[in-house]
Amino acid sequence: MRAMMSCNGAQLDDQAVLEWLADHQHPLGLLAAEWFGRVRRLGGDVLELMHDGYATACIEKYPFVYVGVFKQHVNVGFYYGAELSDPAGLLEGTGKMMRHVKIRMDKQLDEDALQALVLLAYQDVKRRIAELAP
Repeated sequence: MRAMMSCNGAQLDDQAVLEWLADHQHPLGLLAAEWFGRVRRLGGDVLELMHDGYATACIEKYPFVYVGVFKQHVNVGFYYGAELSDPAGLLEGTGKMMRHVKIRMDKQLDEDALQALVLLAYQDVKRRIAELAP
């Protein structure tokens, strides 16, 4: 297994994330808040922090999903997205590990498929963490 990225300082209801969400009270920002809320509701072990300007969800110190707001879209990004099963073909990107899904206001989104990716990323990072244990 590859080394995992870590982010120190993740916590429940991180103040910086709350402020970032509050600063984005426009349609794309509200869409980002909706998706980050879905990530938060995956389990009581989901922690959060701002990382590189994005609201980032972690288990312990290990990030698995981020949400970012851009001028024309929202990104829901996956730290280990290159290794996730994506039968709906939503994931974009060419990096070694990370992938993202662009959500646009003017384009239909398969919400069930994106929710399945979010859940899969959550389960994947939990598996990765379990594999770290001696």
